[in-house]
Amino acid sequence: MKKQLFPLLIVVVGILMGCGDNEPELKNAKNYFTQWNTCEALTALQAYVEDVTNPNSENFIEVDDRIATFDMDGTFVGELYPTYFEYNLLEYRVLDDANYKDKAPDDVRETAQQIRDFVRTGAKLPDHFDMKHAYSAAKAYSGMTLAQFDNYVKTYAARAANGFVNMTYGESFYKPMLEVFDYLEAHGFTYYVVSGSDRFICRALVESLGIEPNRVIGMDVRLQSTSQSTEPGVEYTMGKEEDIVRTDELIIKNLKTNKVLQIAQEIGKVPVLSFGNSGGDCAMHNYCLSNTEHKTAAFMLIADDEQRDHANREKALKLAQQWRDAGYIVISMHDDFKTIYGEAVEKVDFTFSN
Repeated sequence: MKKQLFPLLIVVVGILMGCGDNEPELKNAKNYFTQWNTCEALTALQAYVEDVTNPNSENFIEVDDRIATFDMDGTFVGELYPTYFEYNLLEYRVLDDANYKDKAPDDVRETAQQIRDFVRTGAKLPDHFDMKHAYSAAKAYSGMTLAQFDNYVKTYAARAANGFVNMTYGESFYKPMLEVFDYLEAHGFTYYVVSGSDRFICRALVESLGIEPNRVIGMDVRLQSTSQSTEPGVEYTMGKEEDIVRTDELIIKNLKTNKVLQIAQEIGKVPVLSFGNSGGDCAMHNYCLSNTEHKTAAFMLIADDEQRDHANREKALKLAQQWRDAGYIVISMHDDFKTIYGEAVEKVDFTFSN
């Protein structure tokens, strides 16, 4: 009898010891949000995700429909030092790049100079400058292969970010927002970058985050093969020795309702989560909130931290109320983020080499 009980005792003890070993792992679930303060926005996001990923909830969303869209500049990439990365890049290309500056058309040079005046003297940019920039940028990079342009963007992104120490342009990610990416991915969401910036600039910048190129939507110019010239693509057969190059023809500036149209065409599903930071993202948010099949949420980040970033707190706080009135959940960089770019990064005065 004793011989029969002894193996059973070993099995029981082993099971109990195994349960004990697993308890700390169960109790200490991964904390995805080490760079956030306790705040309304984070509480809302976690409550939403827990609800829609719970199979027992009436709001449960299947994995295939867990689609989230993120604007880029000012949403998870810094834009206030003191303007968009793609504006800084064009200014450099046209006014400083020895290999191009003497070739720049007059209208492109004017656009680049307006960016420089805005950055250095605070001069006001003309109305609809986003479109003027888009047309100029199309011309400024025309003729580059996609590989050449990708390398050009990454080379510039490796430069020190003006207005900060210990950070390059390519490192200027909001650390707390990167944690949102990890959290959503761990809960079965697929997230897309939907930006007003050039699609290929966005791809180059987010590659280090592991975001695949097919999850990036942005401003587009027409592409063609190197020997295609003006012949329509439906009539021309690209050769094996050819490459793909950029042209100077703008197809779309991906702002406002254009973002919605691009999401509909390229993703094919209405998102259930949307993240942005400006009026250019409202249409994308509204499209998400119009999803009647699933529970949804839209978040607006406000640049209200004048100590750690180049921001306008007064303007940001006014926008915060505007976004709340529109039904969006507000993320405050000042109140909600423990850090923005990392503790080693410090905001400093602007300096210029020329």
